[in-house]
Amino acid sequence: MNEKVLNNRKNGMLVLLLTVLLYALSVAGLVFGAILLEGGGSPILMVVSVIWMCIGWIPLMGLKVLKPQEALVLTLFGKYVGTLKDDGFYFVNPFCTSVNPAAKTKLNQSGDVDGAGRKSIVFSTGSATASANFEAGSKKISLKIMTLNNNRQKINDCLGNPVEIGIAVMWRVVDTAKAVFNVDNYKEYLSLQCDSALRNIVRIYPYDVAPGVDTTGDGIADEGSLRGSSEIVASRIRDEIQQKVAGAGLEIIEARITYLAYAPEIAAVMLQRQQASAIIDARKMIVDGAVGMVEMALERLNKNNVVELDEERKAAMVSNLLVVLCGNHDAQPVINSGSLY
Repeated sequence: MNEKVLNNRKNGMLVLLLTVLLYALSVAGLVFGAILLEGGGSPILMVVSVIWMCIGWIPLMGLKVLKPQEALVLTLFGKYVGTLKDDGFYFVNPFCTSVNPAAKTKLNQSGDVDGAGRKSIVFSTGSATASANFEAGSKKISLKIMTLNNNRQKINDCLGNPVEIGIAVMWRVVDTAKAVFNVDNYKEYLSLQCDSALRNIVRIYPYDVAPGVDTTGDGIADEGSLRGSSEIVASRIRDEIQQKVAGAGLEIIEARITYLAYAPEIAAVMLQRQQASAIIDARKMIVDGAVGMVEMALERLNKNNVVELDEERKAAMVSNLLVVLCGNHDAQPVINSGSLY
């Protein structure tokens, strides 16, 4: 199904003025015909005026008004006629009907159908929520860039750790014919494909950098992770979604990770693990620095001949310096005021 844009139908104002003028003439004809009928004249003018007053409203059904970044898909007795995409005042075949199967679908996104004051039935479509309004929504299709904010999902990463992740997808309709006729409901279709693509990509990456994990598929372990490679992950999610929704006439402009955390059942354990890793790294740095300082102290003492120490005293001095430098609390030294030996 290829989109056919109708650009030569901007005659709405002319048809409106002509219809109003014909109604005014029909009223005048009705009055003048009645006068002629009373004088024994022909009733043809009066009959024509009455007929026009009964059916003259039909052309008004073909008047369509579009604002910028709006489109209207038209069908005539089930056949696709074309799409109105430019803003303006149009006149089309009065028997044409507009089609938008997603007009009554409300997702958790910007620029969608306003359901305020309408009774609706809420149902779940993947991770997003949709609602069908009893009152028919507008059949116009928005061509603006919209943001679909999918709810958080719990997905296992490549190491089997459950993580919660949410994404925001910026998208728009580029082919109205495909969006309307190729899928049943392009908004629900987009939401489901976002869920599927998110799961497919997240399962490739670990939450944090892990050894021996290949996230690129080249057979070489790398340092890719959900937390450290968010731009790359978002780009792969965007490409995955675009491949799935191209047949529905949708363009995915950007995908961004809006929320990322371990699942609540393992969050406390993972926090302890991160704290332990941080403590080990800090202790390692402290010990490396303390050993260097002790080496420098012994070297300076020997070089300047400040004091001569045997191996036993050197070992005691090294032990005391390491205790002072590596301890968690301030040292309380005991001063020896007597002989060194």
